[in-house]
Amino acid sequence: MNHQVDEADVVFTAIRAQGAGGQNVNKVSNAVHLRFDIRASRLSDELKNRLLHWPDQRISKDGVIIIKAQSSRSLEANRYEALQRLQALIDQVAHRPKARRATKPSWGSQQTRMDKKNQRGAIKSQRGKVRID
Repeated sequence: MNHQVDEADVVFTAIRAQGAGGQNVNKVSNAVHLRFDIRASRLSDELKNRLLHWPDQRISKDGVIIIKAQSSRSLEANRYEALQRLQALIDQVAHRPKARRATKPSWGSQQTRMDKKNQRGAIKSQRGKVRID
């Protein structure tokens, strides 16, 4: 099931990116803080609960996901990257791995295994000192 993030639940804040300054810093040093309140979002209750208990440093104790994106020079590209990271986190939490069930080896595979063991044992029993009668 696909759990799409609604942009109405997301708050973006434009900030200055970290790194070296220079004459061009005010034009191109754009970063974005994305804030996503889990409890106030439109996600299902089960997914909210799993998100709140997920061990991730981006999730605060108040239940707010904070993602900082600053890899691009463009503010829009950083917004898009932050949204993609949020969606990836939610998809990761929403994925439930299939429960493993113990299986038994089939009768045929057991017989094959025993035959191979007997063949190997026969080869090994032929080794040793040669006796001349």
